Amino acid sequence: MFGREPHRISGGVRVVTYFRAVVLLAWVVVLSAFAQPAPAVDYTPHGTQPGLLWSIEPADACEGCHRGSSPQDEALLPYNAWSGSMKANAGRDPLFWAALDVANRDIPGVGDFCLRCHAPMAWFEGRVSKTATPGQTVNGENGCMLQGNYDQPDYKGNDYAGINCQYCHRMMPKGPAGQSAAIGSSRLWLDDQTQCTNPDGSTYGGPCRRGPYRYNSGNDPLEPPHGWVQSSFHASAEICGSCHNGDAPETPAGPVNTLILNDGTDTGQIFPLERTYSEWLRSDFADAIFRDRLGDALTTQPALARGENCQDCHMRSSTSPDARACVNNPAGSRQGNLPVHEFVGANTWVPRLIKAKYGGPGQLDRESAFDRTIAWAREMLTDRSADVAVTLDPFVAGQSTLVAKVKVTNLSGHKLPTGYGEGRRMWLNVVARDAANQVVFESAAYDTATAVLSEDSQARIYDIQQGIWDSASSTCKVADALGRKQFHLVLNNCIAKDTRIPPLGFRGGSDPTLRPVGRVYPPTAPGSDRLVNYDLATYAIAVPPGTALPITVKATLKHQIASRDYIEFLQREAALGSIPAENTLCSASPERPFDVGPQNVNRGQYLYDLWNDPALGKSPPEDMRSAAASTGSR
Repeated sequence: MFGREPHRISGGVRVVTYFRAVVLLAWVVVLSAFAQPAPAVDYTPHGTQPGLLWSIEPADACEGCHRGSSPQDEALLPYNAWSGSMKANAGRDPLFWAALDVANRDIPGVGDFCLRCHAPMAWFEGRVSKTATPGQTVNGENGCMLQGNYDQPDYKGNDYAGINCQYCHRMMPKGPAGQSAAIGSSRLWLDDQTQCTNPDGSTYGGPCRRGPYRYNSGNDPLEPPHGWVQSSFHASAEICGSCHNGDAPETPAGPVNTLILNDGTDTGQIFPLERTYSEWLRSDFADAIFRDRLGDALTTQPALARGENCQDCHMRSSTSPDARACVNNPAGSRQGNLPVHEFVGANTWVPRLIKAKYGGPGQLDRESAFDRTIAWAREMLTDRSADVAVTLDPFVAGQSTLVAKVKVTNLSGHKLPTGYGEGRRMWLNVVARDAANQVVFESAAYDTATAVLSEDSQARIYDIQQGIWDSASSTCKVADALGRKQFHLVLNNCIAKDTRIPPLGFRGGSDPTLRPVGRVYPPTAPGSDRLVNYDLATYAIAVPPGTALPITVKATLKHQIASRDYIEFLQREAALGSIPAENTLCSASPERPFDVGPQNVNRGQYLYDLWNDPALGKSPPEDMRSAAASTGSR
């Protein structure tokens, strides 16, 4: 954008995208008439801004009380559980850094938008793009102004420490003047008072720690030794939606991109980068009368017997008899009432990368924490995300075709898969074997050596593909002239495909920012606005003459965080953009050169090298659920 040549998209000029770029450029020119030098474009105009009265304290300020060393505490106390999560390591994620360089290449300076979420301490303290002085900028949108290092612990001054304790526990539902919080893209408000007054009138320096609990001041042994205030916001899904609904970057002149439908209609709605919170909000999980509508399903899905918010799944309450939140509290003091700060999702690969490169002794020294996070993610994928069932049409020897039906049911509270869609996908691997265990059919075969997924005509792949609208061909372009998939996050303005499975009771079928694209999920009943939360895939399996019966058909649902297409795209874009090695890119920083991380290669190449490392694997897919059915023997 801003005069840059289009990114190798065949079939014409992106008229709408460039029109928006011209508007933004004109806005910058107007501003430049009043101030010299011209300020950079502001991609984060909403919510609390840099220049806090009270800096965000690092996680090690909380570690002393909220980290335990006993086997019982290791998987329970907030710091222990958090430290291996992607929240704790958002600033260390090598995939994020490779993607950041592409975003900045696509829209110069937009890294301000990305780093607000991934490096909040640096962003709020003026080391990204904005300083504490309004109108002044710093050239830090590439992350080169961050302090600290990837493998250093979470102490004061290490900006790579990610989304930490006080950052979340200072979040507020409204701004200091009563402004309403806007869901998504980290447009959030932070408590920035320099003094906290407890309910009993006692005062403490710094903002209050906000959480869902209320204590009896003065005689409650669990009352924390710091300022606190009860916050219902912290028990709601809205606090999670503050970040887990992503929009296209915004400027004071408006959004960079709005959503264009596949018929060319510009909706005028800000383009949805990801919609995890909205997917949940439009589901039965968010509905107060969830139990009444679930009916007979309660007998087969007892875990879904009530409405559930994000924390119910991603911060499950511990059942341990030893549960406690602080090392100064007795074991068992929070039995049945301790939301474990696991913040677990579906990512098993990136925690492995961070553990391998930064997690060992003499570095972060938290290898066990990463192992817990990976184990929790696998447990979520295998036990709590989906169900798979296989049925076969009647079949006898001599028939040429066996018909198999595979039903995949989404058990989660959002689309499956959810989140940012770049490279993230789920698919059904369906294999038919004869009585001698020989393969007679396979759909969506995956080669672990090459990381290539075979997209045959019957392959069932669940993903979202966002692209750039090309007015010349009236298509949403998701590939370049050579047919290579593209993932230009901040330039995307259309949705070519969204085949992800809706959650239970999903009411987003008519919302262009949420509805399925390229696959039909029918209503639960004629005239209902709720879509089914399952996909029913039918496979026609060719059976060669003489095949030994019985034939067994097995379906395995697989999940992958980063596809080969995505990894190669990030590497290719870094090379095409002549992005230098990280230490060269950041050579002006007093923190450089680093002796960990990319160092003498660019970030895209570094990620690609990690992906190619045999010890780390090519983002290997995780098996979620399997089911099988067999024909008769005759």
